[in-house]
Amino acid sequence: MDKLKKVLSGQDGNDDLNVLQAANEASTLGWGTRVKGFIACFVSGVLCSVLGTCLLWVPRSGLTLFAVFYSLGNIASLLSTMFLMGPLKQLKRMCDKTRALATGIMITCLVLTFCAAFWWKNKGLALLFCILQFFAFTCIWYSVSYRHSCQKTTFKKL
Repeated sequence: MDKLKKVLSGQDGNDDLNVLQAANEASTLGWGTRVKGFIACFVSGVLCSVLGTCLLWVPRSGLTLFAVFYSLGNIASLLSTMFLMGPLKQLKRMCDKTRALATGIMITCLVLTFCAAFWWKNKGLALLFCILQFFAFTCIWYSVSYRHSCQKTTFKKL
């Protein structure tokens, strides 16, 4: 509201905001709404992953359904964290120097999973890319993030 008053009175001297920052500021949510959005996205992501695992045993198209639902579950789980810290901050952290490789592998495997399931119709590749998604999303992502946060706290103590 203060920004609007400054703009209307002609006192706005802060022209260095880019479009993403302006959109981020305009779309701020309350903490309760953020937590509800996080819970909704995270629960839907877990449900998609569990449903995909259950559909794995369906004859003929089970592996394709597993790959699709597992990937959708990973996307929803990833989007859930954007509610807590905001999309701009989340994207900056994902592209951080310590996480860029894991982010690239994860996004590439997500895209390749959908390509293998729908375009190439190769169930073996879809399963391989789901396994690589798992390793990129859990092992690489969290180990790199954990190591990075431990290095920060170690340097702060020194």
